[in-house]
Amino acid sequence: MVEGLIGKKIGMTQSFDAEGNVIPVTVIMAGPCTVIQKKTKEKDGYHMLQMGLVEEKARKKANKPLIGHFKKTDIPPTKILREFRDDGQSEVKEGDQFFVDIFQEGEKVYVVGTSKGKGFAGVIKRWGFKGGKASHGSMLHRGPGSVGASAFPSRVMKGKKLPGHMGHERVTVRNLTVIQADKENNLLVVKGAVPGAKGGYFLIKKANFQEKSSDEGKKE
Repeated sequence: MVEGLIGKKIGMTQSFDAEGNVIPVTVIMAGPCTVIQKKTKEKDGYHMLQMGLVEEKARKKANKPLIGHFKKTDIPPTKILREFRDDGQSEVKEGDQFFVDIFQEGEKVYVVGTSKGKGFAGVIKRWGFKGGKASHGSMLHRGPGSVGASAFPSRVMKGKKLPGHMGHERVTVRNLTVIQADKENNLLVVKGAVPGAKGGYFLIKKANFQEKSSDEGKKE
């Protein structure tokens, strides 16, 4: 069993359960993902599967080293490469493909992606500060207020919430439920929202794989 797949966000829509309740869902193009390189502990220092998302439009520009890296698998260079763990029991080899059917309806998954970038933002938008009085003469409407003491320690403490770049961060959304896995169209439908804008790439990982790996780590 492989840990997960690379996905591309198609967009959000809604679905209905058996009782007629509306469920917000995200449609993801998940796979097919091809194993480009199988990394081993003896050769590379760790055990991983390097996988690429096969799309209709291949990568436009690829240098010679990248072309040579993909030559073993007989597929054109992909736009995105990511590494996944496997359970170590399957005999996966370079060139093998994995499809969306590795996920089952009702299964829990983790989605790891990059959130939307909001640019420079103040403390009210970025951190949810209340702000000062809105009355005339207050001189503190949307400002952060005091940021440090003057005598001791005479500096702004590390980690102080201030205005700055908002968004465009690595975000993990845990325990999303799989509503549907359509192998024919390579589509995965999950309940709820996932990080990033339409057309963005992210990783879809099996929640039970994560839990199993953490349990093994505790035993060791």
